[in-house]
Amino acid sequence: MIFEWSFYKNNLNLIFNIRQGGLAIHGAIIGGLVVLLILVKKYEVDFWKIVDILAPSLILGQAIGRWGNFINQEAYGGVVSLNFINKFPDFIKEQMYINGYYHHPAFLYESIWNIFSFLILIILRRQKFIKKGDLFALYLILYSLGRFFIEKIRTDSLLFQDIMVARLISIIMIIVGIIIIIMRHRRENNRNVK
Repeated sequence: MIFEWSFYKNNLNLIFNIRQGGLAIHGAIIGGLVVLLILVKKYEVDFWKIVDILAPSLILGQAIGRWGNFINQEAYGGVVSLNFINKFPDFIKEQMYINGYYHHPAFLYESIWNIFSFLILIILRRQKFIKKGDLFALYLILYSLGRFFIEKIRTDSLLFQDIMVARLISIIMIIVGIIIIIMRHRRENNRNVK
């Protein structure tokens, strides 16, 4: 909506018509964090503890959610050869046959990456060197790294002045994740020194 405001400013009733698309994980993450900030303030709970609990479930949910893109034939990549697509199971090959061409199963690449990220978060969550906020920060970094590279092959990327918005947001999320880790560890170290 933000990037197509010239259309939506005259069609405000279509803003909430989510059956026509417009839902994106980056918006869900940002919106979810805003709501979470309100709730943790209201109920006086530890924000970092909550986001660390949520991070593995969120990335696993994203891995599963990508299969919805598969079913709907969305979020696929550029055209590939028959030789390339034959390396995949028939059900993927058949679903990636769109408009007379075979396409990269970008949904599958991201789903696999997200499962890999989920496993890393699950393994790290009990390690002693992990501080509060680290799992969430690692979620931001891991998801964004995968999305940054996978976005390059997708054919449906939202562009803003020739910049892939998802790649730009991924870079910002990686930087935010790194900053969170540095600041949380610095704060923890300062507490231990006192």
